[in-house]
Amino acid sequence: MARPREFDEETVLTLAVEHFWEHGYEATSIRDLAQAMGLTTASIYNAFGDKRAIYRRALDFYVERSFGDRVGRFETRPPREAIRAFFEEIIERSLSDVQRKGCMLVNSALEVAPHDEEFQRVVAGVLVQVEAFFRRCVQAGQSDGSINRAQNASELAGMLLSTLLGIRVLARMRPERKLLKGLIKPVFASLQPQAERRLDPSVRD
Repeated sequence: MARPREFDEETVLTLAVEHFWEHGYEATSIRDLAQAMGLTTASIYNAFGDKRAIYRRALDFYVERSFGDRVGRFETRPPREAIRAFFEEIIERSLSDVQRKGCMLVNSALEVAPHDEEFQRVVAGVLVQVEAFFRRCVQAGQSDGSINRAQNASELAGMLLSTLLGIRVLARMRPERKLLKGLIKPVFASLQPQAERRLDPSVRD
């Protein structure tokens, strides 16, 4: 009879995420993971497989806890408010990131995905979900009149996604509130309906 696992999977995956997130994929060994997760290397291999398999599990766990949680909290808000809250939380998280770890998904896109077709698909799939969240918000806002209808919803969603990725990368090098806030100001201005833009002295057409 197989022995039951003597560890809590959620706890050890959290520890794996933290180690990969801080040190990256290439610089992490199975021995490093064993020490970080409080397991033997044999236990890791038996429970999760090799380093690549652990990284995949850790990345999935990270995405569920970060993006999945954020969308769940914000998608019930009014559309434009949901987009603003999403970005404001990202900026605050970036500013409080003392170790400048950035976003594990974006880090994966830069470090692992270029050399691994499966991770290319994984990262691309999550980015498609993020863009779809933005597109749903924009479409809902265009329907209720709170977001500018002059631009296609898919184009606006793509702009929001590229801004998000830019913030995440730039924040690792220059985590400056004024700089990051400055990136989203014109983006939010572009979402404003024309009538509202004309009344906003901070917007210049």
